[in-house]
Amino acid sequence: MTRFREARREDVAAIVALLADDELGRARETGPIAAYLAAFDAMAREAGNRLVVGEREGRIVASYQISFLTGLSLRATRRAQIESVRVAADQRGRGIGHALMADAEARARAAGCGLMQLTTQKSRTRARRFYESLGFVPSHVGYKRRLD
Repeated sequence: MTRFREARREDVAAIVALLADDELGRARETGPIAAYLAAFDAMAREAGNRLVVGEREGRIVASYQISFLTGLSLRATRRAQIESVRVAADQRGRGIGHALMADAEARARAAGCGLMQLTTQKSRTRARRFYESLGFVPSHVGYKRRLD
């Protein structure tokens, strides 16, 4: 069984390894661990920003970030933004992804959210099918712009 909990600083290296464990992550998760630790420390200080890990038999096998956003649109619906969803390659197909998203939904509901939202790369066709199987609807076109 996978147990989900808030990440601790000592989990950062394992989380970065999960982020780097695919075709996109290998190319972009190449920074020094100190940068990731500084980001973790900053996240820990931010209200409404959580990093969650899934642990199985003492090993970090999954992770995601959840941020709670309050806004005025949609009749002031509070949102949960889900980011950086990962399950270890050797653990996929065991229901961990479903359990992870159920954990995220429970946290979102507990925080008073009426909507969960996420983005995924267009090239991640398996991830898109997975999210749609959970009831997520590809309702928007997302844009990003690098600021460096």
